[in-house]
Amino acid sequence: MTPTSKNDFYRPLHDDEIGQLVYQGCSSTDWNLVKVSSDFSPDHVENVKFTGHIRLNSFQHSVKLVGGITFHTGIYNAWLHNCEVGRNALIHNVRSYIANYIIEEGVVIHNVTTIAVDGEATFGNGVMVEAINEGGGRAIPMYDYLSTHVAYMLALYRHRPNLIDALKNMVKDYTEKVKSSQGTIGAHTKILNCNTVLNVKIGPATTIDGTKKLQNGSINSTREAPVVIGEGVIMDDFIVCSGTRITDATLISKSFVGQGCVLDKHYSAVNSLFFANCQGFHGEACSVFAGPYTVTHHKSTLLIAGMFSFLNAGSGSNQSNHLYKLGPIHQGIMERGAKTTSDSYLLWPSHIGAFSLVMGRHYKHCDTADFPFSYLIESKDESILVPGINLKSIGTVRDSQKWPRRDNRTDSNLLDLINFNLLSPYTVHRMLNGRKKLIDIRKSSGEFASEYSYDKMKIEKRALDRGIQLYEMAIWKFLGNSLITRLQGKNYTSDHDIWKTLKPDTSLGKGSWVDLSGLICPFEALDNLLKSVENGEMTTLEEVNAGLVALHKNYYNYEWTWAADVVGEFYGKSISQFTTQDVIVVVEKWKESVLGIDRLLYEDAKKEFSMAKMTGFGVDGENGARELDFAQVRGEFEKNDTVKAIQVHMQNKEALGNELIQRMKQTKSSPVTVN
Repeated sequence: MTPTSKNDFYRPLHDDEIGQLVYQGCSSTDWNLVKVSSDFSPDHVENVKFTGHIRLNSFQHSVKLVGGITFHTGIYNAWLHNCEVGRNALIHNVRSYIANYIIEEGVVIHNVTTIAVDGEATFGNGVMVEAINEGGGRAIPMYDYLSTHVAYMLALYRHRPNLIDALKNMVKDYTEKVKSSQGTIGAHTKILNCNTVLNVKIGPATTIDGTKKLQNGSINSTREAPVVIGEGVIMDDFIVCSGTRITDATLISKSFVGQGCVLDKHYSAVNSLFFANCQGFHGEACSVFAGPYTVTHHKSTLLIAGMFSFLNAGSGSNQSNHLYKLGPIHQGIMERGAKTTSDSYLLWPSHIGAFSLVMGRHYKHCDTADFPFSYLIESKDESILVPGINLKSIGTVRDSQKWPRRDNRTDSNLLDLINFNLLSPYTVHRMLNGRKKLIDIRKSSGEFASEYSYDKMKIEKRALDRGIQLYEMAIWKFLGNSLITRLQGKNYTSDHDIWKTLKPDTSLGKGSWVDLSGLICPFEALDNLLKSVENGEMTTLEEVNAGLVALHKNYYNYEWTWAADVVGEFYGKSISQFTTQDVIVVVEKWKESVLGIDRLLYEDAKKEFSMAKMTGFGVDGENGARELDFAQVRGEFEKNDTVKAIQVHMQNKEALGNELIQRMKQTKSSPVTVN
């Protein structure tokens, strides 16, 4: 028995049906090319011109439009060319025509001009995006399922040409697969009051309302994570992922917009990549690699030729890469969690360390990569580095808490793999480097210098000394966390039992780590994946994604391998030689550091409730009105959620450390060393 073809579900029109359609103002160049489903009725097809091959399903239900208007599904006042129309779709008032589209079940198309596929289209796949460097050299080919991690490799690993060629060939193969002369409008999509939609592939449950022009793109909406494209939007050469909202006259060209993003309020972007949960309002982006949670809300803010992630850009933030004469070749990197204050400026190329704050205007090429959690402040045209100061900022903690809560993605297939950890081998390794550099600077310049110089930046003595102290506290906090987690939930009878538990599960994890724009992993493990691509062992994008997922899932195994190695070096004794007493010493150092940092955070939070911060409250009131008004608006200090979280954190961590110390005291020490 031969399989049933799609055409077998459709039949030719009966003569009486053709007659009724003609009576209702319909026409066709050849009625033999019009096929219908077995339950088709012509009752709801009026004033329609059919050309080319047409497939029509039945129209039996009604739909509700805005304002509560009920409209029976069907086709009214339209010209269809080479189209298939799904069950219970509504097509009403097409001013020009719809050509070469499969229109799926429950679609509503109302008051549009042109929807067409012209020739063979790739729907935005394969378009090269000149991200990070607007002069070229780091162009990334878009495709439907591009992740921030693959984009990172394509953009920054140009020193491995075999890798780049292999990845580009995979994208090329995928692009060939999606190339088609026919587009799709997914089930239950609404296209309302639009002008031109040309060479656009549209996923299920999309809403396109009032859009000016969409050309050469894919809208990868899903039922569980719909996409909304709103009024006045113009987009060309684009890919938009699930759960995203683009509205209010936003302009997009040669850009990829990842899952859960919001671009709104006249935002403008060209040659840019936006990954999970980015937000852009009012401002501009040019050649930007916006990793997860890059946020810019201000009209005067320009992000240009840079790589960002977990960024909060202040009003008037700007970066320049035009101080040269041979074309734009400069670029900048602001690592995860960086912030810019209002009217900040950076001269590219610069490299800003993770979770750092940039304040003022910086006219020298700054590199603070090894000084995470710092301030970079301008004073009298000098760049002043304040190392580690953000470790005692309550704002940093609040940011780390809010990012997971603000994950807008509802798609079951998440493209970007995000590690939200504030402290990780990536940031702690940088702190180890930064601490060593600060100690070396102090040693070489003398203990009694009032100010130090480092790579075009100034560091005040007090800031340098405090930076060393803060980095040490954070390092012990991280190493202690890892050790306690490893030893948690088990009683030990001897040092031998402890050694067995502390032995890493994998050799991967030592050495340098990388942040693949959200995914944190050891470079050695990533390098194995890259070599598999270069050697042809991985040949598809699906295999690369599976390898990245494995890296993400194994983070904590890798983390302990790194921590076990570093705790031995930092403490001065190998993990394989640890006794119960060594564990107790490390836990005491951890407890001291955790509680010390929490107390600093608590004091920083307290400043937010000082009398100075109440200025302007309680207007026209007397006798405590200011304090009462402030409390009504901001709440009371002790009842603040973040403050309460710090207090609970201090109690829990102290109890956790004390519990482990008690277990260690009950464990018998052994002189035997296990390698």
